[in-house]
Amino acid sequence: MAMVRPVSPRTPDGCEECLKEHSTWVHLRLCLTCGHVGCCDSSPLKHARRHAASTGHPIVQSFEPGEDWRWCFVHEALV
Repeated sequence: MAMVRPVSPRTPDGCEECLKEHSTWVHLRLCLTCGHVGCCDSSPLKHARRHAASTGHPIVQSFEPGEDWRWCFVHEALV
């Protein structure tokens, strides 16, 4: 299974779990395996990291306007 592929954001309006839970987030991250949108480690609930841990999808891209960097949760490094 390819870890990085073209994806469409499943919830383009915000963090998937925060939207369901009526929580707040700081910044958003897009899973490059499945399109999950999760909140960053600066957010109270860290849903992007939780998603990576529970699914084994390690690479996210910033889902913030004007940013195009990627992060690997396995290596804790920019990729």
